[in-house]
Amino acid sequence: MANLAASGLVALASIVFAVVYHLHAPWRSTPVGRHLMGFTLAIGALGAYTIAITIWPDGIPAEILRATRTGLLLVIAALVVQRIVMVVSAQHRGALMETPHDQPGPPPSV
Repeated sequence: MANLAASGLVALASIVFAVVYHLHAPWRSTPVGRHLMGFTLAIGALGAYTIAITIWPDGIPAEILRATRTGLLLVIAALVVQRIVMVVSAQHRGALMETPHDQPGPPPSV
């Protein structure tokens, strides 16, 4: 029962975030915005899957749900790889934009 409640909470929170973010932010205009929306919806779908598989644990609906879950997990893996690429790219840009006086440590001697 706790798993079902937690999964419902994840699904509900994800839906609320997606609606609020869609209405109040230009999320489609940046890679980070699209990533936030995609990752949130994927995690929400995983919570919804848990609810659905509890309701339909056997038969054809269960087989379809399990196949969908496999696809969903592949999407989540791709989004995590995308997140890694974004972090490395941002760190690389930051390193290129730093000047020597931005580095921590004692000031250079004159």
